[in-house]
Amino acid sequence: MQRSTYVVAVGSNRWGRHGRPEAEVTGALAAIPGDVLAAPIITSAPLGPSTRRFANTVALVQTDVDPETMLHRLKRIECSLGRRDGLRWGARVIDLDIVLWTGGAYSVPGLEIPHPAFRGRDFVLAPLCVIAPDWRDPLTGLTMRQLRARLTSRRPLPRRSRTGEGP
Repeated sequence: MQRSTYVVAVGSNRWGRHGRPEAEVTGALAAIPGDVLAAPIITSAPLGPSTRRFANTVALVQTDVDPETMLHRLKRIECSLGRRDGLRWGARVIDLDIVLWTGGAYSVPGLEIPHPAFRGRDFVLAPLCVIAPDWRDPLTGLTMRQLRARLTSRRPLPRRSRTGEGP
């Protein structure tokens, strides 16, 4: 297979063998095979029932493996760092997700690229805009900068047409 670039989202909100969540993210980045360029680590509010803040980043990973092999490698790294199956969106030592790749859209059972939820996650888009702001979403054609602007821009409240209408 020819060389491809993947966007991999990395997150943690539990202490693990490397220490604090930020150290778990750094440890996971070091374990990813290939040429890795990571954005700065940010903190973000949890999704779902978890109460612990996350350390998040994204990385551009250049490698010569296909998406399914890349997913398998990321799952092995998660397991080696202590990731266990559990509550969806619960606390986790590490979470590694393929968000995008240079091959465009890709779908097989258990893997969908682009990641179905990345457009609504500022903890993915913000660091991605630091290292690849002009990367285009293969489904919408929008750049990461444009997707983030859509997500984070303030929108005016709708105006009522008549006084006294509404709740």
